[in-house]
Amino acid sequence: MSGKIRVGVLGATGMVGQRFIQLMDGHPYFEVVAVGASPRSAGKTYAEAVAGAWKMTTPIPAAVAAMIVATCDAAHFVDCRLIFSGLDASVAGAIETAHAAAGRYVISNSKNHRRDPLVPLVVPTVNAAHLAVVAQQQQRRATPGWIVTNANCSTTAMVVPLKALQAAFGPLRRVMVTTLQAISGGGYPGVPSMDILGNVVPYISGEEEKIEWETGKILGGVETAAAAAGDDGDASAFVHDPVRVSATCTRVPVVDGHTCCVSVEFACDTPPSLAAVAQAFRDYRFDGQDLALPTKPQHAIVVTDDPARPQPRLDVDAGNGQSVTVGRIRECSLFHVKFVALCHNTILGAAGSSLLNAEIMKERGLLGRA
Repeated sequence: MSGKIRVGVLGATGMVGQRFIQLMDGHPYFEVVAVGASPRSAGKTYAEAVAGAWKMTTPIPAAVAAMIVATCDAAHFVDCRLIFSGLDASVAGAIETAHAAAGRYVISNSKNHRRDPLVPLVVPTVNAAHLAVVAQQQQRRATPGWIVTNANCSTTAMVVPLKALQAAFGPLRRVMVTTLQAISGGGYPGVPSMDILGNVVPYISGEEEKIEWETGKILGGVETAAAAAGDDGDASAFVHDPVRVSATCTRVPVVDGHTCCVSVEFACDTPPSLAAVAQAFRDYRFDGQDLALPTKPQHAIVVTDDPARPQPRLDVDAGNGQSVTVGRIRECSLFHVKFVALCHNTILGAAGSSLLNAEIMKERGLLGRA
């Protein structure tokens, strides 16, 4: 026995599932012992199931390559304590609920449970304190398992710098954002080449609504213990931040890296200077920064003074893909300040967030015994 926490990956053949498997190769806390995918992949070795479709830049880990892919039914993952889910939203909801009901800890990339009033919606470099709500979820639903969700990948790119501004200067009133999102965010094979090469697609189904709603839950707070104890049923454990967000989402011919052009209006009477804003980004520290976490970035936000950056080709791997790069900090003629933010959409925006959330939970005793 390795002493590591035994992990299953659902949706293991997709882009997010592949990223999970890559990031956990040699991980000191977690060991992949089971992989699940659709019935068309079940019964094959993992290497056979992803033949011609493995899109990571490193080889398939040998131990995983030889594993037999199962369907994602909860009965096939009895040896797993922790489940990372990269399932498509069309199937994720019921499957993830079944795993939690079976007593497993589920960390999901799908949208299905993000609006659940007892499920934390966590960007690890923003609101890791929300992870503790899993104890309420277990108690109020009388189940030993739980579900935690990641944010939408484009929400993640924006909300990290917003949190830094909120922490430094108080409440934010309004945010406007236009995203330029990489094709890997649409999975594989994703957008047809004839639709994306030399083109910009100004619509991604459901994406704008996710950003506009999720930001409030992530930047908001958690009910006090007394208030939570007095709640009945599924009353929310979270208090939404009142910030108003307007989003426009586009797909661009970039492989990895979501770029967000963000304008912010502060709620304070006298907005901070541009120098103060830049310093707030540089000084920002997240809850969990002091923990010895294997995939933790040294800086949650990397600030660039180059007026032509951030760029996906140059900056997407900042902090091993776990940092947001911010540049072009300048005055906004409509709001107070505007800037450009970039994050790696399948690392911090997806699998990397799940993994960092799990590392924080492990260090804080929320994953039980291996």
